[in-house]
Amino acid sequence: MNSQTLLQLLAAGGVVAVVVWVLNKIGKALASVLEALATVAMVLVALWLMVKTSYRAVRLVVAHWRTSLCAAFLTAWTWWWGWLPVLVTAVAVVGVLALWRWRHRTSFEARPGRWLRSWWLRWTVYARRLPGWLRACGLTVRDGERPVVVAVNPLGRSKVQRQVKPRADQVPRVLGVRSGTSWDEVRVRLVPGQKPEDFDESARALAVARGVARCQVRELQPQVVSIDFQRRNLLAETVSCLDLAGLVDVAGGEIDLRRVWSGRTDYGTDWHQSLQGSHTLHAGVTGAGKGAQMWCPLVSIAPAIRDGFVRLSGIDPKGMELAYGRRIFARYAVTGKDALGLLDDLIEGAEQRKKAFAGRLRSVPISREYPLEIVEFDEIGALIRYIGDRKLREAITERVALLTTQGRALGYTVRGYVQEPTKDTVPVRELFPRRICLRVATKSHVAMVLGDQAYDRGAWANRIGETEPGVGYLFGEGIREPLRVRGGWVPDETIKELETFVTGSPATDRAGTVHTFPGPRTTRRDNAPGGVA
Repeated sequence: MNSQTLLQLLAAGGVVAVVVWVLNKIGKALASVLEALATVAMVLVALWLMVKTSYRAVRLVVAHWRTSLCAAFLTAWTWWWGWLPVLVTAVAVVGVLALWRWRHRTSFEARPGRWLRSWWLRWTVYARRLPGWLRACGLTVRDGERPVVVAVNPLGRSKVQRQVKPRADQVPRVLGVRSGTSWDEVRVRLVPGQKPEDFDESARALAVARGVARCQVRELQPQVVSIDFQRRNLLAETVSCLDLAGLVDVAGGEIDLRRVWSGRTDYGTDWHQSLQGSHTLHAGVTGAGKGAQMWCPLVSIAPAIRDGFVRLSGIDPKGMELAYGRRIFARYAVTGKDALGLLDDLIEGAEQRKKAFAGRLRSVPISREYPLEIVEFDEIGALIRYIGDRKLREAITERVALLTTQGRALGYTVRGYVQEPTKDTVPVRELFPRRICLRVATKSHVAMVLGDQAYDRGAWANRIGETEPGVGYLFGEGIREPLRVRGGWVPDETIKELETFVTGSPATDRAGTVHTFPGPRTTRRDNAPGGVA
């Protein structure tokens, strides 16, 4: 090895040493930078987690501010004064509430009972169990699947395999719970991909999951629905009609014909319906309680009938139902020809009102001169479908159609009753804006009376028991969801008392004719004090 080669080796070694030294310095610098970046990243992650946790905590506190305030108050109380005063106070409060509920349950339910039950059911029942019920009923939204993964084998062809990673479902969130005496209203927010109709279709499954008899879904906002569960049936007991003795001193002009007491609702409140400016079709099998729907409103407006503000006309193909109280009817018919004459008389009166008020008013004001004409048409299908005379059948159908289309503004109201609500039986059923479906034989009859979506929304009229006469579902004219009601029961004695109340004389055994009757007698009670029925 000569000197030149040695110098080259020494130079190469020096270069390598310098490179190693530079790399060492660069590595230390990079390590310092990475350590600094790691420290900054840890700080940022910690801050992000802290902010996220704080945001969720604040959001939870704001969403449940009552529970949060109570928890904070109890914690502070226990911290400053110990657990014994808290325990004594809690026992005292529970004792007072229990005594209140025992002594006066109505006021307790109206004030603290409803709030306490809502709070308890939200956290012990619906917050824990409702997500599981929604999953079981298919009311959740699954996230999309992962992309397709293809395995390539150079020696042969491989099948394309789709690998799906299981992910948590998107479950509607509970926004609040309101609990009444018979219903629980659970408000939930829908997730993207859902619509209120999905919950309508699963109402029966949700009722089974909750273990209750009924479930009804109401749309509150575009993304919020209320799932209502019925815990108690408040319509299981018979509802009594108004007492005529309490209406003796009520003047007929004081009766609000747009708000007539007719029974009770499924929510434990009074049910009022309008007899002025609307027509109602009642459908139900034999024994469903159409009589309660017929007679109870008439009892409630007895002073108006007595004083001439309401005039009744009855069409009774059976000759039994309305005949029992026919003295309150100014017109009464049984046969098809008599019914046609009665309807012609009503249409003639409507034409006279047109001439008197056309161009002056949009609707006829109710008075003694122009009373509210109410037509009670029992078994409407018997005269517009089942009678053999086709021309007579078509003529009656035409008259009914005229009254239902033109009578609203003229002060004419038609109330029809039918057992089979098919289009063939009642071709004018669409002209009745308000409909009440009592107990029917099949699910399809519910759709015929209340509409296609009524059953999905909770109008299960085919499941009404035979021991619940007068119970039905009301739908139409501003009612967004079917309302379950029960008409007040009117016994035979009350119908006879109604005759005496209206005519001013007791019933006699003398047989009457089945044609036009004189109008109800007017008595001197116009200025008598009283309230609205």
